[in-house]
Amino acid sequence: MRFRLLGSLEIEDDGVQVDLGGAVQRAVLGYLLLHANQVVPTSRMLSALWDGQPPSTARKMVQNAVSAIRRMLAAHDDTAGAALVTHPPGYQLRVDPDLVDMHQFRRLVKAGRAETSVGNSLPGKRHLREALGLWRGRALADLVERGTSWSELAAIEDERLLAYEDCFDAELMCGRHREITPELEVLTEAEPVRERLCMQFMLALYRSGRQVDALNVYRRTRDALVDGLGIEPGRELQELQHRILEHHASIQAPLLVA
Repeated sequence: MRFRLLGSLEIEDDGVQVDLGGAVQRAVLGYLLLHANQVVPTSRMLSALWDGQPPSTARKMVQNAVSAIRRMLAAHDDTAGAALVTHPPGYQLRVDPDLVDMHQFRRLVKAGRAETSVGNSLPGKRHLREALGLWRGRALADLVERGTSWSELAAIEDERLLAYEDCFDAELMCGRHREITPELEVLTEAEPVRERLCMQFMLALYRSGRQVDALNVYRRTRDALVDGLGIEPGRELQELQHRILEHHASIQAPLLVA
């Protein structure tokens, strides 16, 4: 069985999608998968599922969902990789991390960062691209669409953006500035005050011979920071603007790595 959180919640068994049941059952399963192999207290789950205001029947609804999830797991042959157990003060979903896309993502990101940190930008970039390729949309997108706003989901989204930033650093080290420009344009539009992304976009544009566009990105970012947060750009972003204006040797493109 394969468990997928990086997009709509899905379980696949031998290439076939498993029916995950109704909204409460999917939410319980999604929350347990976010905390796979950890004991999740029932009180914490109730608070998460009902935004701190669970109805009087909430505990029974969770118990029913847990029973249904156990039946679902038992109905499929590959049950050795996953088991939902009662473990005071709550429940624990025991699962092989390699069967969960979120854990695969983290493992690949870690490997990519390790390679890049020692100058191996090409294998680092490949690991990071493989990690990002696991995403099919926002984490637990079907639950988010129903109004779920768990703090864990915001944290996972930040992990995704950090992985993109690490990947772009590796791509820039490989001389692939032109290739990443379209992605950076989309991401900086969505995250206008994320300075590292904006710096990468500016650098990619400058190395592509688009100095004016790079400087326009700086102005747009500064406006977003001042208007939205009441702060000026950080020192690194300001220094990059000056280096672009000066055509400084330190920001020239490296030789292209195939």
